[in-house]
Amino acid sequence: MDELVQKFNVSKNTIRRDIQELVERGDFKKVYGGVAVNHATLVSFNDRQTRHQLEKKQIAKIAAGYVADGDIIFIDSGTTTVEMFPFLKTKHLTIMTNNLDFINQALPFENLNVFSTGGVLERKTKSFVSHKSTEALQAYNINKAFMAATGVSLSNGVTNSSPLESEIKRTVVARSSKVFLLVDHDKFDKYALMTYCGMGKIDYLITDQPPGKDYQDYAKANDLHLIITNQ
Repeated sequence: MDELVQKFNVSKNTIRRDIQELVERGDFKKVYGGVAVNHATLVSFNDRQTRHQLEKKQIAKIAAGYVADGDIIFIDSGTTTVEMFPFLKTKHLTIMTNNLDFINQALPFENLNVFSTGGVLERKTKSFVSHKSTEALQAYNINKAFMAATGVSLSNGVTNSSPLESEIKRTVVARSSKVFLLVDHDKFDKYALMTYCGMGKIDYLITDQPPGKDYQDYAKANDLHLIITNQ
């Protein structure tokens, strides 16, 4: 705390008050001897689904525009990727997914040929996970993969909180001709437990607000298509 007082030239009471506010907002957590950034952790699907709903729908709509009849696609388990369903339901597609909600919604639509990755249902994320899922996915050739992430950063890449989910994601990225990452602005400069791919594996990054200049510069230098829904 003395270091913060000296750095910002304010009183200890001010530092204590500001720290408490940051902790209550969820940006930081208290640790022994100070505070630390509260990195992304595994949050329930329902809790995540209520955040930035309009932005997620807009991202999903743009992403679905890249899907054509006859495509073989993968829909990742995520609160943004699942929003693609209303924009895909009338197309003729082969869809692989590990998301329970997407499978349930697709049930009435015979034009959607749905493959589940199978495995054990992770109720918190509404996704199926299994080591055997990665083995099965090795046999598939995927045109386009629409991926979700818990956090994205230039230093740590595209990250997720679940080790088993991360293995599935890593395999899908490797088997896909084109990889689309769908993330809202809150996911930038955050990272979770596992990196499932580097930024260099992403072909299209679709988000709702322009990320920092470092991301924009990276996109230009690395042939990454950066698509902003509000522009």
